[in-house]
Amino acid sequence: MKKHPAVIVVGGGAAGILAALQARRQGASVRIVEKTDRLGTKILISGGGKCNVAHDGPLEDVIKAFRPNEARFIRPACYRLTNQQIIEMFTSRGLEVYTRPNGRVFPVHQTAKDVVAILEGYLEEAGVEIIRDCAVLEVISESNQIQGIRTAQGDMQTSHLVLSVGGSSYPKTGCTGDGWPWAKALGHQIVKVRAALAPVYLEMESADPRAGVSLRDVILKARIQGKEIARWSGDVLLTHRGLSGPCVLGITRIIAERFHEGPVTLEADLEPEKSFEVLSGEIQCWIQENPKKFILSVLNTNIPERIRENILEFAEIDNQPGRSLSKKLLNRLIENLKAFPLGTVRTVPLEKGEVVAGGVSLDEVDPQTMRSKICRGLYLCGEILDIAGPVGGYNLQAAFATGFVAGETAGQDALLDRS
Repeated sequence: MKKHPAVIVVGGGAAGILAALQARRQGASVRIVEKTDRLGTKILISGGGKCNVAHDGPLEDVIKAFRPNEARFIRPACYRLTNQQIIEMFTSRGLEVYTRPNGRVFPVHQTAKDVVAILEGYLEEAGVEIIRDCAVLEVISESNQIQGIRTAQGDMQTSHLVLSVGGSSYPKTGCTGDGWPWAKALGHQIVKVRAALAPVYLEMESADPRAGVSLRDVILKARIQGKEIARWSGDVLLTHRGLSGPCVLGITRIIAERFHEGPVTLEADLEPEKSFEVLSGEIQCWIQENPKKFILSVLNTNIPERIRENILEFAEIDNQPGRSLSKKLLNRLIENLKAFPLGTVRTVPLEKGEVVAGGVSLDEVDPQTMRSKICRGLYLCGEILDIAGPVGGYNLQAAFATGFVAGETAGQDALLDRS
């Protein structure tokens, strides 16, 4: 094989871009090999094209949002590239950002395209070589030492390879889980891959006529045989096939993991700020003041009309004058406000998730360096690892930080080998 750059990065997403940039900053020659015709494809579709670039607040709180084993793994990397440093990386290049009350950081006027353009600008200035439209077919190794990669454009030689090819969510973006078979062939254990941050499809005979309706500021709960297994606060979007929105993304990893235990039902607390007793008192007061008005009028106008009609339907209550509402019917009404039934989960489509859970076992990667403990010259970062944070900019934090460390280590190792 002909001689090639000291470090090759396979995958030009968030982790790969940071890896290539940081390796180049160490003084190593670097090449990104990207399967598609552009970099940062998943960044481009994140946040509906707006791009939730980071999560603000104390770094330790950001880290603790991950599961304990994942938090322990990413902690060293996140302290090497903090959430505030990530924000500064963009704002120093003209990106105006604002922080929502929930801590999510978004561009003010610009979009995900501008975020990717800034990252590409960094790569261009650093002198990183980028090869697009180049599918990697195989990782070449000998005696547990990286030798290079086999691609559709021919073999490329390197002793320092960063794998940052992403998972298998949104396959149209080029994320088809290619890296897991390569890592497995090199000796790595792959933790079973499951959906995370995905919509859910419900059991239904036809498309939901309420598609497009949003439930704002609710608590979504998932249950198996009546026992609550997960909950999340925020918004829920009803779709033709089921449910989406931040609330749904927040609990689908747990649903996917426990789906085998039995049917999963979903419900929404439409009045999470009020207890059963408070709601009962408020509705009774309203009825006393408006005895002739119909029941539909008492329901919170923030609840979409079609949902309010469903509430009466599920409670088996006619839209009658309030004075005719019995205590039994009042209780059923409140029960449906506090536990509005949304349906039974049919499936959680892995390919529709923003990220996936599972991947290369964290036990086999050094969290201080992102070096593989199995194969010399191999560095792993981003979604190829068994890491999946909650919705809200957490996964970009993990991708940027692990990519930063993987690239820095690879660049330093490459220079030491040549000295």
